[in-house]
Amino acid sequence: MMFDPIARVRRFNRAVTAAAGALDTSFLGRGRPLGSARVLWSIGTDGTDIADLRAVLRLDAGLLSRLLRGLEAEGLVTTAQLSKGDRRHRIARLTDAGHAEKRAYDRLNDAMASDMLSRLTRNQGDLIAAMDLIANALNRDRIVISADDPGTSAAKACLSAYFDLLAARIPGVSKSHVPDPDPEASAFRPPHGAFLLAWSDGVPVGCVCLKPAGDHGGEVKRLWIDASARGLGLGRRMMGAIEDAARALGHRHLRLDTNEGLTEAIALYRATGWHEIAPFTPRGPATHWFGKAL
Repeated sequence: MMFDPIARVRRFNRAVTAAAGALDTSFLGRGRPLGSARVLWSIGTDGTDIADLRAVLRLDAGLLSRLLRGLEAEGLVTTAQLSKGDRRHRIARLTDAGHAEKRAYDRLNDAMASDMLSRLTRNQGDLIAAMDLIANALNRDRIVISADDPGTSAAKACLSAYFDLLAARIPGVSKSHVPDPDPEASAFRPPHGAFLLAWSDGVPVGCVCLKPAGDHGGEVKRLWIDASARGLGLGRRMMGAIEDAARALGHRHLRLDTNEGLTEAIALYRATGWHEIAPFTPRGPATHWFGKAL
């Protein structure tokens, strides 16, 4: 059938496979197939545990071993025990030639992406948004949440998107109100606060932060999930992570305020054990106040 979803998924898979050069014996003209290139690219600057490589790339042990041996034979990678006496864990490291080859792949990958964008002359923004949506859905189980500093470029980008959302959803809120530098940034840093980012394969897709509020208490602020990552349970994960961070900092109870226009956030708070409390900030833009004991 023309509109059969299975046929449409298979068409999409074929298109992506062809566009990315997944079947080329010399991916991006560097003399090795995509599988070997992906292993090389996935090894971090300081080396990567082979077990972690296997998990990230979703490869069986035998195939990964063969790919690593091929890269070793080229002089691009070395492998060794992670520590003396521990044969269960081995680490892969790039040689100087391996680092140079990885940089070459980065340049070529950027050029390929630029070429794709140059050909997306129709509804480019919508097409890129669709790519984000698909990538995040497929990466759902690999989205990681980690602590960051509120002054980093990734943190500022997420906060800017958060204030964009407020301006779109709440009457009277203007994006021009976004401060830079953020006067509250110091409150979101340890030892009393926290700032968390969610990452989908190197791209930030969510944030939430915590600042101290009274005796053994904390206030959760600025929960934001990118539109392309919503519906994946990430908001619940972010709230769980910030609550864990609050416990680790010694906070015994939390509070937050929000606006009636943020209906998804209100539903999330109620579903995760938060209860409405008396107002602790002026009304407008806040319309709802919640608390939770830890």
